[in-house]
Amino acid sequence: MRLQGRVALVTGASRGVGRAVSLALAREGCDLVLVAKTVEPDPRLPGTLNDTRREVEALGRRALVVRTDVRFEDQILAAVARANQELGHVDILINNAGALFLGPVVETPAKRFDLVVGINARAPFLLAQAVLPGMVERRWGHIVNMSPPLKPESAPGKVAYMISKFGMTLLTHGLAAEVRQHNVAVNSLWPVCVVETQAVIHFGFGDRDRWRRPEILADAVVALCGRDPSERTGRAWLDEEVLAADGITDLSGYACVPGREPLKLEW
Repeated sequence: MRLQGRVALVTGASRGVGRAVSLALAREGCDLVLVAKTVEPDPRLPGTLNDTRREVEALGRRALVVRTDVRFEDQILAAVARANQELGHVDILINNAGALFLGPVVETPAKRFDLVVGINARAPFLLAQAVLPGMVERRWGHIVNMSPPLKPESAPGKVAYMISKFGMTLLTHGLAAEVRQHNVAVNSLWPVCVVETQAVIHFGFGDRDRWRRPEILADAVVALCGRDPSERTGRAWLDEEVLAADGITDLSGYACVPGREPLKLEW
């Protein structure tokens, strides 16, 4: 229970990585603010915020569901205001909600560019802006952005998407320097291998028997946030690095199909 009494806000919490992260944090003692768009069942997608809420509550933690489209500033501000009002504060922010679009520049419609940048870069900026005053006041906070280390050579063929994801990582580096003195940590986290999510399923990233379960990222989040913010900040981590630093090197338990070689993520 490394995070007993803390409150975490997780975006994209209705399924996949967001759900796994929410449950992992709950097991460590966190109450949860669950943010996403899916509250009612959608036949096209598994999982809702209310499903995650029930699982968090079954672990003995409180869970606040706030239906939010993170493209809109007013909805972000309303979600953070409800979190502060009903749970007292936000100690941990996990910027997990994401949009994926792959394609060369000449085949990228403006609306797709706006979508990925709005969700992947602008929303984390606004969410961080909204929760930081409380973290600074209490002199404790963690912000984790689901984004990769800067690697410009990975951009061809997916420039819009990488602009948005590298934008998240630049937020990590810049903001970490701004708030380090207040004992607030800002880090990025990215998987080494393909992790099972709805986006991966939709785009067909190889065979599922070589994917890893989202719990590998969830456990890496706990490893980051379970330490004092002064210990680790301003870095773009890979999940395997974070777990290895906590002494976890046998990753076979995260495989979707045991015994198969995991598929490295090309990005």
